[in-house]
Amino acid sequence: MPTSLRQSVLMRAFGRPQGVLGRLGGAIMARMNEPLGNWVLDLLAVQPTDHVLEIGFGPGVIVRNVSRRAPQGHVAGVDPSPVMVEQARARCASAMQSGRVDLRLGSAESLPFADNRFDKALAINSVQVWQEPSRRSTREIRRVLKPGGLVALGFTSYSGQSRDGLLEHLSGIGFTAPEMKETGNGFCALARKP
Repeated sequence: MPTSLRQSVLMRAFGRPQGVLGRLGGAIMARMNEPLGNWVLDLLAVQPTDHVLEIGFGPGVIVRNVSRRAPQGHVAGVDPSPVMVEQARARCASAMQSGRVDLRLGSAESLPFADNRFDKALAINSVQVWQEPSRRSTREIRRVLKPGGLVALGFTSYSGQSRDGLLEHLSGIGFTAPEMKETGNGFCALARKP
């Protein structure tokens, strides 16, 4: 398969899921990203009353798990794929009906949330497919985090994301105490909003 065709198929299944390939990709991501996502939630030490944002929530498995860890809190998310928004809303239907979960079609570059709203923010295997993954997106995350809030950018070993420059990037945006954590199936860049 030519490289450009392969890249197009992978983007339709995993990057910005669309159609049948997107639905299949969502099912695969639900299984493959959950272990790393749960590890990232442990690193963030999600508390029962936390307000948490997930950028690029995919099929909604991690959103569901956050809502279970923060039963008196609030979970919100954006994803640019209508297919993923549909899957995640179905997976989190009861939490959405109770008003504890808010899932929207959107992108990291323009988060539809107020300043200083969230205690924690995370992205699992999505930074590498953001339209503009550098300064604008991470500035948006910083904007919506409360002072003292934590950001976690997690990647499985098959994501294709390099560790190089992630911590420097977060520092350059104004996050403090950046650190890299590693596990058997991936890694996570963590930092705090001052």
